[in-house]
Amino acid sequence: QVQLAESGGGLVQAGGSLRLSCAASGRTFSSYAMGWFRQPPGKEREFVAAINRGGGNTFYADSVKGRFTISRDNAKNTVYLQMNSLKPEDTAVYYCAAGAAARNTVYVSLSQYGSWGPGTQVTVSS
Repeated sequence: QVQLAESGGGLVQAGGSLRLSCAASGRTFSSYAMGWFRQPPGKEREFVAAINRGGGNTFYADSVKGRFTISRDNAKNTVYLQMNSLKPEDTAVYYCAAGAAARNTVYVSLSQYGSWGPGTQVTVSS
């Protein structure tokens, strides 16, 4: 399994931007599909965005489509989530996740991911 650590969370005003990073340990990062999930206060964890092993295939939740961008740098063992036009309803703990996958696969379900980071808090004020 791969170990993950998120960074880049914080407090931002509505309409602002943040970029989350997720650094992975190990030399097999490029064999994992990666995803971002979030858990708003008092709610269940939900899918945000996913990217395949090579970075050419992405998928987004409808709630973030057009505002968030997932990307990865396999040379740096890092996946990113660029978040623009943030809204108060984006407030949540954000988690990155890794799942062993075939080359073009993206995963949208929590159960498809075997490794999770501890999460980073994002708070959007109105």
